[in-house]
Amino acid sequence: MYNFIRSGLLLPVAFSSLMAMNTYAHDIGAPATAARMVAAAEALLAALTPAQRSVISFSFEDRRRYDWHYVPRTRDGLLLENMTPEQQTLAFAFMEAGLSPKGYWKAVTITRLETVLAEIETGNPMSRNPQKYAFSFFGQPSESGTWGWRVEGHHLSLNFTIVNGHLFASAPRFLGANPAEVAHGELAGVRTLSGEEDLARELIKSMNDEQLAKAVFSRRAYRDIVTGSAETVSPLDPVGITAAELNRNQKDLLGRLIDEYVSALPPEIARQRMTVIRAEDPDRICFGWAGGLEAGRPHYYRLQGRRFLIEYDNVQNGANHIHTVWRDFEGDFGRDLLRQHYRADHH
Repeated sequence: MYNFIRSGLLLPVAFSSLMAMNTYAHDIGAPATAARMVAAAEALLAALTPAQRSVISFSFEDRRRYDWHYVPRTRDGLLLENMTPEQQTLAFAFMEAGLSPKGYWKAVTITRLETVLAEIETGNPMSRNPQKYAFSFFGQPSESGTWGWRVEGHHLSLNFTIVNGHLFASAPRFLGANPAEVAHGELAGVRTLSGEEDLARELIKSMNDEQLAKAVFSRRAYRDIVTGSAETVSPLDPVGITAAELNRNQKDLLGRLIDEYVSALPPEIARQRMTVIRAEDPDRICFGWAGGLEAGRPHYYRLQGRRFLIEYDNVQNGANHIHTVWRDFEGDFGRDLLRQHYRADHH
């Protein structure tokens, strides 16, 4: 896990004074992660039939790269149900190469929750199927080129863009859990996104009345994330309390909450992510809460910096149904990396 606190949230000197604002992931890269990812992609592609490769492969410029969602629907790409068991093993190994152990556990558990929903929703005509997760490649996996990939199904959308073989964009990234806490069966007691819920609640409940008056911007929670599955997003209203208005222990909680999201990524990519956050003033990060403060009450929160947005909601199904998303205002689908790449290539 990459520790956000050690990266400097609590330091008195603003990161913007230590690092130029245009510093970005180009300066560090993630070559080891890229090599593992390419090797895993090539192993999967080599195991597929020509017909399967035609289904899983798209050009990097294909507009379907931006068509992402987190609801059950018909998806482009190669579904797990259309792979052999051996191919499925390679597909999961590929996904594992793009996540940390914690992130991989969350992603796999999200797919397994489909079996729980299938048991709960016996009269629901909507299919709940852990095999309905699609893999897509955009461009040719390469240790020196530019390409992308997506793994997506209900409550899971992983979108990665790799530029020059080692520079990564990892947003949009959506993880959801229904049930948020499993009540019965083989997975009883499992809480896939417990850190995302518990750390935020600990932070909001640590605040005094003056802080709460700023942090809680609505007594009613949003039913879903505000940004939905938009291709691009702009900063939302800067609601809530800023990190500058928190005490040291609360800043520690805020840092641990951000780390919970960042730590789903491999360490090299997590360091890239933290470079982006360090390029802005961490004290300006806003934390806003809507809804009830107690467990079991519908609630929503957002974390917003100059470059990034985290949204979370837990409202549906008796506040036992979580959505989370990480968006980058400039960097979703690698737009900022690609602009710099094309600019350098042009010159």
